[in-house]
Amino acid sequence: MIDFLRGTVAHREADYVVLDVQGVGYRVFCANPYAVASGKDGGEVTMYIHYHVREDAHLLFGFTSREEQSLFRLLLDVNGIGPKVAIGVLAGGRPEVIASAIRQENLAFLTKLPGIGKKTAQRMVLDLKDKLGALSSADESSAVHGIEVAAAALAGGGAWAEAKAALLALGYTEAEADRAGQIVKPKLKGDETADAVTKLALQALYQQSLMK
Repeated sequence: MIDFLRGTVAHREADYVVLDVQGVGYRVFCANPYAVASGKDGGEVTMYIHYHVREDAHLLFGFTSREEQSLFRLLLDVNGIGPKVAIGVLAGGRPEVIASAIRQENLAFLTKLPGIGKKTAQRMVLDLKDKLGALSSADESSAVHGIEVAAAALAGGGAWAEAKAALLALGYTEAEADRAGQIVKPKLKGDETADAVTKLALQALYQQSLMK
């Protein structure tokens, strides 16, 4: 069982990073690859791992904190949520924000997360509300604020509005989200999903960080 990996990021794609651990490259699927080890590559990063085995593949899912790893595993216990949906949920907000939304039974927020419909959101609340443990004791005021700013961004409607809400829920500032929007919005064709737009925005923010 692999609990964590420590190495350097050798490559990034839209849904995974390749982590070089002493010359061995591990493909690690993660929520926000461009948010892993922000800044120039070269320094070591620790990723906490969930090792998922199925008949046709052995997959590594990675997280930058124990809180993300714990929430991912809790989400897998919810009927209808598999690894891909769980990683999509984590792409939509910080663990404490998602945990707070579950505790508040905020279905409006939860149903905006990738792959989550109303019935699945209701199951999340029913199954996880009393199991969040340490996640539920996070800074509640900060988490509630994260939900509020995301909700305000969602009010604009459209894929970019949802993508901006995701960025705000992930802890980016309004100014950072708007800068990413200035780069991304002119490139959109109009048929992109909110998840795809969020990943483009994260890529833009990562590229900006390299130029600092």
